[in-house]
Amino acid sequence: MRTAAIERKTKETQIKLELNLDGSGEGTIDTGIGFFNHMLELLKKHALIDLTVKTVGDLDVDYHHTVEDTGLVLGQALNQALGDRKGIVRYGFASIPMDEALCETSLDLGGRPFLVMQCPMKHMMVRDFEVKLVEEFFRAVSVESRSNIHLRQIYGDEAHHVCEGLFKSFARALRQAKSIDPLEKGVPSSKGII
Repeated sequence: MRTAAIERKTKETQIKLELNLDGSGEGTIDTGIGFFNHMLELLKKHALIDLTVKTVGDLDVDYHHTVEDTGLVLGQALNQALGDRKGIVRYGFASIPMDEALCETSLDLGGRPFLVMQCPMKHMMVRDFEVKLVEEFFRAVSVESRSNIHLRQIYGDEAHHVCEGLFKSFARALRQAKSIDPLEKGVPSSKGII
């Protein structure tokens, strides 16, 4: 079973997260931030992972700690559930249209954390949610999951649609990269280890 259960408690956030990489998009999401809940719902549905998240954060301060720390815990859970990464496809790519927006993700679960996010709208707001927090979330996921994530807004002029495109494209790339490759007998790396 490629699963993980992580709990993290700090003075800023308390998080409980359960993950099943071989799920069907089930689970409940409650971060206290409506728009962020929506993005994580999209992630679990389109990645075909079961994901349950309960985050209690210092929302009276702002959304940053809640979003970043949830990303850290999700990254830890991905790393744990992937284990030694034997037999996985490793790489994933998706280009997703969302109305007028087009976004893409290239993903490598190869053990080297790095994030590139090209999003001209990252300083815009969706209601009270700054799009820049999407970058903070994925940076945290990248570091803790030891994954190379490249996100790109190709075009689009509605911030909600751009965020959806980024999360959906990441989800679809993850769905591909986490899949088991029937031809891969070991670790998909010339180094012999990830």
